[in-house]
Amino acid sequence: MKAMILAAGLGTRLRPLTDNRPKALVEVGGRTLLEITLSRLHKFGVGEVIINVHHYADMVVEYLKANNNFGMYIEVSREEALLDTGGGLKRAAWFFLNDASPVEEPFILHNVDVISTIDLKRMVRYHSENRALATLAVQERETSRYLLFDGQGQMCGRRAGGDQKPEVVRPAERVQMLAFSGIHVISPRLLDMMTEDGSFSIINSYVRLAAQGEKILAFRADEYYWRDLGRPENITKAEQDLKDNLFSL
Repeated sequence: MKAMILAAGLGTRLRPLTDNRPKALVEVGGRTLLEITLSRLHKFGVGEVIINVHHYADMVVEYLKANNNFGMYIEVSREEALLDTGGGLKRAAWFFLNDASPVEEPFILHNVDVISTIDLKRMVRYHSENRALATLAVQERETSRYLLFDGQGQMCGRRAGGDQKPEVVRPAERVQMLAFSGIHVISPRLLDMMTEDGSFSIINSYVRLAAQGEKILAFRADEYYWRDLGRPENITKAEQDLKDNLFSL
């Protein structure tokens, strides 16, 4: 199975930790965020990974080389200009469309700055059983931006900001506002359907495709540990969570 790790961001929210290194090399419990993410992916059967890089890109490349790619096959997608989540995936599409991969084998897209105990095998199975175009790990928690899903767990819109009007793109009797966790399972079919160009959020593609009737599903991950590691104080909290055995490395 294949995966992509999104690691190209500037990590501005993590300053000063990212003043002299990329966010992928910030540490929790003595291990970098990149190593933690690679280890989790490998545990769940991922053997081939592509990582997008931009901020201190050479440091990531040298780090992987020094650690023999952690026993995995790894490619690097360099971005001269940041392409955001959608543009970054679109640039790396070739990695998932080569002749050696089954056309319909899903892949995982994973932010480098989130940590969780989400069962990725269960998530992939749910995605495949429901023949989804994309499946997003979501939780019921407070966030600044919500994704909207109907009673069947299909995306029907989004809401950005607490006082913003929801953007509903398909009718739904009951709408759930859920927080996205930065982990996706994606069918390669999506790659040819991303008509956006340049730098763009993959959420824009999801919302557009949901409006067209495509199946973008919610995978409820409320039972699992999850934390965003985008701020220094969140790194500190994760260190405490590790000591409290809320997750393990």
